[in-house]
Amino acid sequence: MHPNSFGTRSSLTSGGATYTWFSLETLRAQLPGVGRLPISLRILLENLLRLEDGRAVTRDDIEALASWVPNSGEDREIAFTPARVLLQDFTGVPVVVDLAAMRDAIQALGGSPSRINPLQRVDLVIDHSVQVDNFGSSAAFGRNVELEFERNRERYQFLRWGQQAFANFRVVPPGTGIVHQVNLEYLASVAFTREVEGEMQVYPDTLVGTDSHTTMINGLGVLGWGVGGIEAEAAMLGQPVAMLIPEVVGFKLTGKLPEGATGTDLVLRVTELLRAKGVVGKFVEFYGTGLSSLPLAARATIANMAPEYGATMGFFPVDEETLNYLRFSGREESLVELVEAYSKAQGIFRTDATPDPVFSDTLSLDLSEVEPAMAGPKRPQDRIPLKSSKANWDKMLAEAIDPTKADASVHIESGVAFDLKHGSVVIAAITSCTNTSNPEVMLGAGLVARKAVERGLKTPPWVKTSLAPGSQVVTDYLNAAGVTPYLDQLGFNLVGYGCTTCIGNSGPLDEKITSAIKDGDLVAAAILSGNRNFEGRVNPDTRANYLASPPLVVAYALAGRMDFDPYNEPIGRGSDGDVYLRDIWPTQAEVNEAIRTSVRSEMFRERYAEVFKGEERWRNLETPTGDLFKWDEWSTYIKKPPYFEGLTMTPAPIGDIKGARVLAMVADSVTTDHISPAGNISINSPAGIYLREMGVAREDFNQYGARRGHDEVMVRGTFANIRLRNQLAPGTEGGVTQHLPDGDEMPIFDASVRYRSEGVPLIILAGKEYGTGSSRDWAAKGVNLLGVKAAIAESYERIHRSNLVGMGVLPLQYLPGQTRDSLGLSGRESYAIEGVAADLAPGKRLAVTARADDGATTAFEVVCRIDTPVELDYYKHGGILQFVLRQLASAE
Repeated sequence: MHPNSFGTRSSLTSGGATYTWFSLETLRAQLPGVGRLPISLRILLENLLRLEDGRAVTRDDIEALASWVPNSGEDREIAFTPARVLLQDFTGVPVVVDLAAMRDAIQALGGSPSRINPLQRVDLVIDHSVQVDNFGSSAAFGRNVELEFERNRERYQFLRWGQQAFANFRVVPPGTGIVHQVNLEYLASVAFTREVEGEMQVYPDTLVGTDSHTTMINGLGVLGWGVGGIEAEAAMLGQPVAMLIPEVVGFKLTGKLPEGATGTDLVLRVTELLRAKGVVGKFVEFYGTGLSSLPLAARATIANMAPEYGATMGFFPVDEETLNYLRFSGREESLVELVEAYSKAQGIFRTDATPDPVFSDTLSLDLSEVEPAMAGPKRPQDRIPLKSSKANWDKMLAEAIDPTKADASVHIESGVAFDLKHGSVVIAAITSCTNTSNPEVMLGAGLVARKAVERGLKTPPWVKTSLAPGSQVVTDYLNAAGVTPYLDQLGFNLVGYGCTTCIGNSGPLDEKITSAIKDGDLVAAAILSGNRNFEGRVNPDTRANYLASPPLVVAYALAGRMDFDPYNEPIGRGSDGDVYLRDIWPTQAEVNEAIRTSVRSEMFRERYAEVFKGEERWRNLETPTGDLFKWDEWSTYIKKPPYFEGLTMTPAPIGDIKGARVLAMVADSVTTDHISPAGNISINSPAGIYLREMGVAREDFNQYGARRGHDEVMVRGTFANIRLRNQLAPGTEGGVTQHLPDGDEMPIFDASVRYRSEGVPLIILAGKEYGTGSSRDWAAKGVNLLGVKAAIAESYERIHRSNLVGMGVLPLQYLPGQTRDSLGLSGRESYAIEGVAADLAPGKRLAVTARADDGATTAFEVVCRIDTPVELDYYKHGGILQFVLRQLASAE
């Protein structure tokens, strides 16, 4: 039974039904500090109150959070149990692969496969597999979907098996929408209900998701963030997410956005400010009267970008706008009434009169100061005011090209003649979860298209255009507004419902354009309405990639070049002379009228009425059956992973690391895009060679993301990013290293195989913010399978550090003020790490000795970045999955 040591169990009646809940107001009478807490921490506190069991959650834990003191320096671990887990297919397939393998493993240990089952609700949305192979025609969508099913049939059959094999597991079929938008428009309930011990409980909707942009749902007042697939699997299997009580930065918003500025412009400014503030690993909570003028879609856009500004979350409390959105998006009125009644009773409902909570730190922004902008060419936090865009481009280009060479330009003849040069925009994509959830910017793009067509403007022939809405509802309101034909005329035809260009699914460029870029060594550009523009991510042919609002994507598609002053130069020549951006930019009144007349609640209800049913191809897929999956040794998509081979009930003792060599030595801000396999598979890469050996034709390689369920492909693609710069192999770019001590240059995978045959453990040396970016579990899984035992970095991104621990890789951190350079490390030394075997503890200092080939040694200390006792348990078991599996097997 629940201890309920604070006596907070209460009852609430809404819509004729009675619910049990745990009252923070009752707790506040005993612990007055509750009333000062940020609302995000109050939701965490409710989680502890409701799940108090005297073991994972104790009375002391509740008191510690209720009495939170900002910036106290005290690290207090708590156990957070989310209400549900959200997956997308790239990260979801390996999760289901691991669960299937765990069923085999628990049976081998003498347990029942049925023990391996999600205990929390799990939703998987297939949205990352569609690729922009076809574009610029009415047939593009149908052909891209056809290719998607051809390429991913095996994966989709596997997911359909999982749907019937596992309890509490639902799959939203391909062609429905982007996971975060489907979550926002349909899956999220804000107030979650569940029967517990014969009572119907109500509590805040909370989740973890295997995509870093899970935070988009924070815009709806739902607590949730991205975790690695490894942590998500543990959460599904009933393990709480171990976390330290976070610091919370308050971001005060006042005023209203000015004419001409969009929600995208706002989020780029917020991202810039928060990156400068430094909020990595912290909650950000938005407050102030400016929230009342901020539509839900704009809030979701800001929340979506939390990984880009480095925060765990960007949280907006429930308020009147939340209720309006729930009604507008077709939720049942009974749910809306319950959300209002529960949130107000619980003291987590915001109004303009709500007293400001106490925060760890604060910053503020007057919305009226926001101006049109973009971000790039390599990072989302590098904001460029639109008025400075041309000057910024000129400066960037001067730094990017060889000054001894003449200006590059290539003439192409392909039906129509044109010149390709530095700054040519070869990709213009309305894509990704960030902006395609927002009717304001989507309809704004449609209005720009209409005005441009009416003035006789056309898109230049070298621009690859695409429109990938976040849900089918977007198509409905674009059609209702009458702007679809104009978008089509400019080449922004529907290409699919999913995350496309933003994750590297931009598809290939025309071969002549690709050749011209290479022949001229051109700095070609992409502009996209996304959230990520890291090097090598969007397309291998675009060295400069810019994030912008959908209307600006259309504008730059029309201009066809980045060396363009949008305020003072014409965007193009129309039927009646020069046309400027101001001539085709819609007013806010025009946008508001389009929203009012074209976006309707019944669109949401109709589109989501049978959301899990899918189209005919999905329904007709042949699906395996049974509790255990039948692995096919010749499959190149789905393979039983090696993590549980030879697993026994008792883990082997952990030991010190001796005689280790450095596999890769990298600089600051190396992202999970650099580490984890992503994008296209090169024909001569280790993964490409493996696929050819398995009989896969080049045209059937697909991409790494589609093959995340196959460890042999993925380990070969780890550290294989074309833009990776491994400082052990100076002058190279891509997945290259030197085998030590002989210095032979070879692919990183080949070196790892050679080291394994020699019995040599491996480490990674890194700079600041190691593992920034998406919550990619393969950035840790692949590193583990390469034989890496530890990483030493100046700092880590939150999720990646956790994932390394979850895969049994030891994250270590230099002492403050020390770096690889200050210690004089070349990376060519042999390394010993001592203090692991004896009394390893969170935060313990370990001794490292680096011995050069000439016998000279450098001794220094590092901090063990295993941060919690639970993480230490995971590490001692060889990883989180092994720990959970042994727990479940021993409980039978």
